[in-house]
Amino acid sequence: MTSERILRQIKARLSLRTPQADSLDILADIVEHSPLEGLVPFRKAASVTDMLDAVHARYAGVSDFERDFPSLCFTLATGVGKTRLMGAFISYLYLSGRAKNFFVLAPNTTIYDKLIADFKPNTEKYVFKGVAEFAQMPPILITGDTWDQGRGLRGGDLLGETAIINIFNVDKINKDQGRIKKLHEYIGESYFDYLAGLPDLVLLMDEAHRYRAKAGMRAVAELKPVLGLELTATPRSTGGRSERFKNVVYDYSLGEAMRDGFVKEPAVATRKDFRPDSVTPDQLERIKLEDGIHCHENTKAELDIYARSTGRPTVHPFMLVVAQDTTHAENLRQLIESEGFFDGRYKARVIRVDSATRGEESEEATARLLALESDTDTDVVIHVNKLKEGWDVRNLYTIVPLRASASDILTEQTLGRGLRLPYGVRTGVEAVDTLTIIAHDRFDDVIRAARDPNSIVAIRKTVIVGEGGDVSPQGATVLDSRTLLETSLTGQGGGSAEQQANLVFSSDGERQAADFALRLISDRYERELKKGISQLSEPEVQARITRDVEQALAPIQAKLELGEPKVNVAQVVAAVAAKVTELTIAIPEIVVIPTREVTFGFHDFDLTGLDAIARQPISDEIMVQRLRDEARTYLARRAEGAREEQPENYLVRHLMDMPEVDYDSQSEFLFKLSGQMVARLRAYLPGDGEVENVLLVHGKDLARFIFEQMKQHYWETPTDYRATVARGFQLLRPQAFNVPNSQAVRNFRQLVVPAGDTRKHVFGGFQRCCYPYQRFQSNEEREFAVLIDSANETTVLRWMKPGSRQFRIEYANGQPYEPDFVVETSTQKLIVEVKAANEMTDPIVQAKARAATKWVLYANAHAAETGDKLWAYALVPHDAVLPSATLAGLMARYGLMAPALAEPSVRLATAE
Repeated sequence: MTSERILRQIKARLSLRTPQADSLDILADIVEHSPLEGLVPFRKAASVTDMLDAVHARYAGVSDFERDFPSLCFTLATGVGKTRLMGAFISYLYLSGRAKNFFVLAPNTTIYDKLIADFKPNTEKYVFKGVAEFAQMPPILITGDTWDQGRGLRGGDLLGETAIINIFNVDKINKDQGRIKKLHEYIGESYFDYLAGLPDLVLLMDEAHRYRAKAGMRAVAELKPVLGLELTATPRSTGGRSERFKNVVYDYSLGEAMRDGFVKEPAVATRKDFRPDSVTPDQLERIKLEDGIHCHENTKAELDIYARSTGRPTVHPFMLVVAQDTTHAENLRQLIESEGFFDGRYKARVIRVDSATRGEESEEATARLLALESDTDTDVVIHVNKLKEGWDVRNLYTIVPLRASASDILTEQTLGRGLRLPYGVRTGVEAVDTLTIIAHDRFDDVIRAARDPNSIVAIRKTVIVGEGGDVSPQGATVLDSRTLLETSLTGQGGGSAEQQANLVFSSDGERQAADFALRLISDRYERELKKGISQLSEPEVQARITRDVEQALAPIQAKLELGEPKVNVAQVVAAVAAKVTELTIAIPEIVVIPTREVTFGFHDFDLTGLDAIARQPISDEIMVQRLRDEARTYLARRAEGAREEQPENYLVRHLMDMPEVDYDSQSEFLFKLSGQMVARLRAYLPGDGEVENVLLVHGKDLARFIFEQMKQHYWETPTDYRATVARGFQLLRPQAFNVPNSQAVRNFRQLVVPAGDTRKHVFGGFQRCCYPYQRFQSNEEREFAVLIDSANETTVLRWMKPGSRQFRIEYANGQPYEPDFVVETSTQKLIVEVKAANEMTDPIVQAKARAATKWVLYANAHAAETGDKLWAYALVPHDAVLPSATLAGLMARYGLMAPALAEPSVRLATAE
């Protein structure tokens, strides 16, 4: 029988889907156009290198097998049918005479049990159903539990007429390794050695990403197969530095599976016109659970109707609630089973399944999840931890991810668990073919993310892996950007070859002493030297630092070999002090505190402008929108939720969250104003139900309306403020950046195209920056750096983009402000913010500018006392950063003046 005829028969008999058929064609093409060509049956004679060259020539995306034997990875989205594809691979290799010995590897016990069931004749999902040759003589099945019974060893050899399939999981190999590798009485060698010695052993790896760890790789490699076939939906290694496989020969994405109708359509649901910020987090969770139940019950009814009308088996759906931790899960279970939740209808119909603490599904948890396909007594499953592979079930129809981001929702781990079709194909009935995710608080974010061409629900473009391709083969690297000060004194950190050549000290002992000195300055002297960095040049201060460093080095100096020179610590400290002054922009740490307690409150008044309030109840509907084509449907819902004893409480609970409101002293006043708002609602709404609906949905906005008027009547006792200098200066801290490799650093003078990608890159090549590397948030920031680093700006001594917590400036309610640039010139120090021209009047930008100018006020008061340079602040629009611009010109046009130093409410003190 010709190869083409074999392929046609297998595709027809196994009813292969297009991606399965394409994968089978690729395997046949590689086998027939490689060093394995003509080896019928296979034998271990082909060179791995020759095999790789042959595969790469036909499939350029395969750059490395990443194993000691030829291995090809086929990526198929969850629900498309990887197990059926295994059956097709085995059928083709056996019927073409190339191999009769196969080893199927599972990552855990649950998948192992599933595979055994799928490879047994007369089972529901038998993978060889329709293959006539296997109907007459089924393959001999050997498992991790039956291998020592001798089946397939002699019988298979004597008969020579059927395939022999071994099914193991990694644990079975590792735990039973002693027995598997012992002498076997039937074959005169160990079973493991018997397998490794088979000339035509083909290894099939389910969930192949689970075998990239050291233990899994070792177990696989020792089998010495002639060919490896890997199947996975996620062709990336696990762990912190995940990298895409280099041996992917076929990739069929989840988006393509949705387009082609092989899985359910995912849809995201919310209430119509719902405002998530109008309710508290606990209320939001309850609303999402209630609406999830509405969707669940609607699906249950539609499935029942479909089964009755078609005669097909009834599918009992369940709803999955993804909780944060076990405590959260238990609280949810008690809520859903309580009498107050849908009148207690779900009591004893909820199960809680917790993952192992290390984040992977436990065998027990996965088994319970798989049992749900036949469980008609469970409606809700509360699950803890991230969703993993191995328990894809056909009757999961509603997912309620609590406290999840849009990126968490749009992952194959979340969507993939419920995308399998219960009848194998789409039915044309929307409710039967749809997986619904309840995402009231993330609805708009999920829709926007789904529109991204790179989203998993979009049709994925071809991705080239390798050097110069779409995906770097080098993964992610953390680039450590130590300051030039630290590099020059200790030799640690990165920097250019030129910077490394400018090391201050030549011996390791001197660099070690310099390192000790820097640590001492950072840990102790920043706080002690309140007058600033200039104190480092004082002989008394240097003598103290020298004594401290000598004490720290004493154990090391005592171990020096006879005749080896000791470090002159005093000279090292003097050099360190000089370099710190030269390469550091001295930024004082200033903390602003009131000098006495502040009392505050609100003068009595009545609300005005209530006639403008006309909020309406939300529609009593749940809106469901499909992610792929954005088609919408609506479901009716029954109003549920805890009731407040009086309607004013809906407003008072939001007003209490305002930092200026003290409930204990102002409760009577709050209820008065809330009562006026409730009276307005009752004046135009038909009943108490509508009033309560508006308060529940729009309560937060109505509370803001009240509070805006309260602020106009706010009072507080006047007080003085004192700026306390916590540190006279601060050494600059190291920064770190994520890059593919150190060679990916761009010269900061080179334009990025498109300009919007500037923030994705890390830049170097600076002459006056305190760091060798920096990242810019916009092209205008990069251009400003070019301006201040230019040789024409002769007044600029040094500059930097400050790291996190380099400043202690707060602009609102404890919100930290981190400036874009700090520049030191020959006459002053500058804080410069570069903003888009249309953002210059933004309230937050203006609030940050006010906070910065006040900080400048205190810093200048400190500078006046210590004789240091004065500070200034500038807010620069992006369109003013031009090649013809100068720093002096920008400061003259956009510098913001700080209040006068003589302001009576300001006191400057030094912390003891």
